[in-house]
Amino acid sequence: MGSWVLWVIVAGAFTVGEMHTNGFYLAPFAVGAAIAAVLALVGAGGLISSIAFLAAAAAVLLLLRPIAMRHRRLPPAIRTGTAALVGQDALVVERIANHEAVGTVKIGGEVWTARSFDDDRVIEAGERVEVVEIRGATALVLP
Repeated sequence: MGSWVLWVIVAGAFTVGEMHTNGFYLAPFAVGAAIAAVLALVGAGGLISSIAFLAAAAAVLLLLRPIAMRHRRLPPAIRTGTAALVGQDALVVERIANHEAVGTVKIGGEVWTARSFDDDRVIEAGERVEVVEIRGATALVLP
């Protein structure tokens, strides 16, 4: 069995390891092992292949890992729909009393059915509240 086969096995092991870690730590070593396998296949000696493995792995790790990590960072998710209402201030239009099943609030110009996040709390009309959660078409609020 040629040394290039061992390098291919090493490259495969690093590749499988990278798929499980997903941190771009093992991928540079997989690239280095693949380059060493190609060099061993064309007849380069074991020392040359080993040096190429180390050099390629170091180069990819130092040069490409920062770029790959920058591309993995996603911008903050844009909240849309009802998720965008959570944390908004609202004005109580109709008294909120959970035990009476009444209450509405005005959130950004829209009137929503509202309930107090705290079941025992009654919130009078005209008070300012904060939207804590949206359940279906009902806003759960706290003063």
